[in-house]
Amino acid sequence: METLTIALLSIAAFGLGAIPFSLIVGRLFLGKDPRDYGDGNPGAVNVFRAGGQKAGYLAVFLDVIKGAPFVFMAHSLFGVSNVAVVAVGMCAILGHAFSPFLRWHGGKAVAVTFGVLLALPQQEMLLVFIACMILGALFIEVDAWTVMFGGAGSLAYLAVTRGSSWETLLMLCILAVFAVKHFGSLRTFPGFRGRLVRWLQSVIRGTLSII
Repeated sequence: METLTIALLSIAAFGLGAIPFSLIVGRLFLGKDPRDYGDGNPGAVNVFRAGGQKAGYLAVFLDVIKGAPFVFMAHSLFGVSNVAVVAVGMCAILGHAFSPFLRWHGGKAVAVTFGVLLALPQQEMLLVFIACMILGALFIEVDAWTVMFGGAGSLAYLAVTRGSSWETLLMLCILAVFAVKHFGSLRTFPGFRGRLVRWLQSVIRGTLSII
């Protein structure tokens, strides 16, 4: 019976994750295909690039929230094993990253990962992931490397604090998906001139100009 429950939850998580909400929002509210902008990715960032802030925020919200329901149901309502929760969470992420509705293409899986981590009772995982993403954004120029830093930093933290646990397994799987989805951009050197460095440079230039 538990096997059937896990299978149904995994299929449902994949199906919900596969719905290209950013594409739907872009076409419905902007009359535009977000894949025509930026890097051609059917994700929320390109909804912003298509010219709609409100639509962009809605797309982000939907892409995040679709990762949560079945993961929450798996551990809170059905009480399946931790490894099964990992499977359900990864199905949501894989559905988004490799959507059958988009001929097995999809988004880069960052927003839906937030949703999966948000649905887990171990909120420490989400907080560490957010902290590592922010740190990466401050110092790393290339967004793909920022995402990888977020996943790798979280994985390192979990490996040290949890060892060989299901949390570490989940983050390892997430990092693998990130690597596949960002592979093209990862061939670019990360460049350690992130937002903080640029801000400091602008402050220094402004100060020198006054002097």
